[in-house]
Amino acid sequence: MHPMPAPIPRHAAVILGLGLTTVMAGCFLRSTPRSTPVPVEAARPAPVATESQQERVEDAQAAAQAGDYQEALELFKSLLAENPTLTTAFLGIGEIHLARGDYAQAEPAYARAVRLEPGNFDAQYGHGRVLQLLQRFADAVRAYQRALTIRPYHVDANMNLATAYLQLDEPSLAVPFAEKAVELAPDNGGARVNLGAAYERVGRTAEAILQYEMALELTEPSVPLLLNLVNAYAAERRFQEAINAAQILVSLEANANAYERMGFAYFRLGDYERSKQAYREAVRIDPAHWPSWNGIGVNSLNAWLSSERRDRDAMIEARDAFRASLRINPDQPKVVALLGKYYAG
Repeated sequence: MHPMPAPIPRHAAVILGLGLTTVMAGCFLRSTPRSTPVPVEAARPAPVATESQQERVEDAQAAAQAGDYQEALELFKSLLAENPTLTTAFLGIGEIHLARGDYAQAEPAYARAVRLEPGNFDAQYGHGRVLQLLQRFADAVRAYQRALTIRPYHVDANMNLATAYLQLDEPSLAVPFAEKAVELAPDNGGARVNLGAAYERVGRTAEAILQYEMALELTEPSVPLLLNLVNAYAAERRFQEAINAAQILVSLEANANAYERMGFAYFRLGDYERSKQAYREAVRIDPAHWPSWNGIGVNSLNAWLSSERRDRDAMIEARDAFRASLRINPDQPKVVALLGKYYAG
């Protein structure tokens, strides 16, 4: 009898090329855009700023770079009062709200810049960034496609488009863009992580491991990256390597998922005592981590059966662990069946 695998966060190690944040979990949209490029509207003449207005744009940009966002916003707004078609002002406002983490305020500024200048890469790419952060993934995909029509070799735009497709649960569409980002920037650890995540999601786990390992050579170890690597090692039955990576992971952060994977790997290697210890550590960190309760239950149930049903403590521990798991997640027919088989009556 084997432990049931834990659900690992599907995008845990995906990186956005934003310089601001890592990817968020979110609801997937049902209307998924395909990989066909989205045409950009015919180029329009760029809105022209007067010499005086251009100087004030530069003053506003300098204020924003210095962190004086309020002063910068006031300057940009005063410019728009004079020239409401000034794309750079809308982009400046969008960047400020994005830096502040106010994505809802940033989006209309970028959207206005896109309408004014559809051929402006910064407008299309910036709009994609904020749409992605707002978890409007389908819209973000279209924005990134338009941006890549303008600059097809932009590393972060390729990375982010791959990430958006992963967030839409379309890993096969993510792969070519993730591969392109690595081709353009082979020393970019984030691009390697994205490609690994895309490969893992399409079942190319051995290739995913290679990308994760290369990412570790290029970047500092991180919890999301190590967690994906642990999961990939386990999927490839490289259990000792999964344990080694999990031990590094938990030295960085006490992580229930990592201990669960460690418990699973120890179990598959036949080290049942260490397996149970790892599962117990997982539920100590997160008492609601139901896969680890199942791991405790399976270890204890096996111990009870191996004792020819004499070890009553193991029997009780298994029963209680399975019940704890079902209280957290009742939709587990296999666990219900185990309880019915061994604890009926």
